[in-house]
Amino acid sequence: MFNHLDPYSRYVTPTEARAARERRVGQSGLGLRVAARRDALVIAEVVRDGPAAQAGIRAGDILVAVEGRSLGPRDPGLAATLLEGPEGSDVSLTIARGRMRREVTLVREVVVPETVTAETRDGILWLRITGFSAVTDRRVATVLSDGLGGPRQPRGVVLDLRGNRGGLLGQAVAVADAFLAEGEVVRTEGRHPEANRRYRAGGQDLAQGMPVVVLVDGRTASAAEIVAVGLAERGRAAIVGSATMGKGLIQLVAPLPNEGEILVTWSRVVAPSGWPIQGMGVLPALCTSLGPEALAQGLARLNQGEPPMGRALLRQRAARAPVLASEMSALRGTCPPAEGRGADLTAARALIESPAAYGTAIRGPGG
Repeated sequence: MFNHLDPYSRYVTPTEARAARERRVGQSGLGLRVAARRDALVIAEVVRDGPAAQAGIRAGDILVAVEGRSLGPRDPGLAATLLEGPEGSDVSLTIARGRMRREVTLVREVVVPETVTAETRDGILWLRITGFSAVTDRRVATVLSDGLGGPRQPRGVVLDLRGNRGGLLGQAVAVADAFLAEGEVVRTEGRHPEANRRYRAGGQDLAQGMPVVVLVDGRTASAAEIVAVGLAERGRAAIVGSATMGKGLIQLVAPLPNEGEILVTWSRVVAPSGWPIQGMGVLPALCTSLGPEALAQGLARLNQGEPPMGRALLRQRAARAPVLASEMSALRGTCPPAEGRGADLTAARALIESPAAYGTAIRGPGG
């Protein structure tokens, strides 16, 4: 039945639905991940602010036992079973670090997957978002506050959305809002009156007006595309990379008695200027998927005040649903979707270091 609707309306099994809920709102756990090494079970990852992190457990520690039951490199499945449990319950771990061993009792709580990482490098704040969970906007706000609150201000911010397959619509709008003081971020359109909505920014630009470059690639989708298009059309960020995936449909999630879910498309995502994201994706102001020579030429044209993707962006902004498949293909062909590459980082740095090129990129077509 769903095959007659659209690519995203579908039935989701209980197992798949549980995993999706955990990505969106978190799971009951300890905030750690265990991996088998040659002779031990090692704490491979610790979620910031989770129970394990608060107890001082670090990546690289050895998990010796859970509830007094000894564990070895052949027991990752058993370890996962022993570590799982209902929210609010406690569990005792034996942890080794070097020659020191200690007993730690942790209380299981809802732990939201970490979706935001950041570092300041070469005078630039590099901020990567891998998905949009229930607290992504708060993590972004904290990163911007910490990264821009020191004595040495970065010259710009790079928001890396490559490989980001999306998440919660409200979180995408909130993240875009962190860089905008006002203006429309995105709109949705559908047959039902309640599906027609406009989402506006109304807060404070936490990046304090400094240059922002957004990195996208062929795997950037859904909520990540909303952030990219919202910042680009408000002239707040320069988009670098390749054409994105073009997932521009919003689904309602209906829970079922067997704990599975039905996802039914409810509306389409439309850019502030009116064109639909579905099928077309977001085009960058500076394309990196056509090779190093084309990238160098694109940077040179931006420095001269000429947007290299100007014609394609004008055609895209003039498009209205339904868009012919041939037109979608032609537009995407101007900067074919590709997986993220090192040239993206080089191009982002070059834009931040060149006010002239950056200014041309954010003015957009006809700007």
